[in-house]
Amino acid sequence: PEKPVELSTYSLIMGRKIVSGSATGGLKETQEMLDFAAEHGVTADIELIPIDYVNTAMDRVLKSDVRYRFVIDVANSLK
Repeated sequence: PEKPVELSTYSLIMGRKIVSGSATGGLKETQEMLDFAAEHGVTADIELIPIDYVNTAMDRVLKSDVRYRFVIDVANSLK
């Protein structure tokens, strides 16, 4: 909401309740975004790596030698 919301902290604590939020949305919004991307050919620039390359990838991150996000190819790494 754009306006402040008043909550009883006592009720939250005693009822063991949690208030949380997300700037990225939930499962429904994520699925809608993925569907939209697939429908419109939106892709991401990534570097697909095997799982045994993870340590090297981390070294590259520390050296700022990364152009794209690393994505671990788990399916092919476990064969």
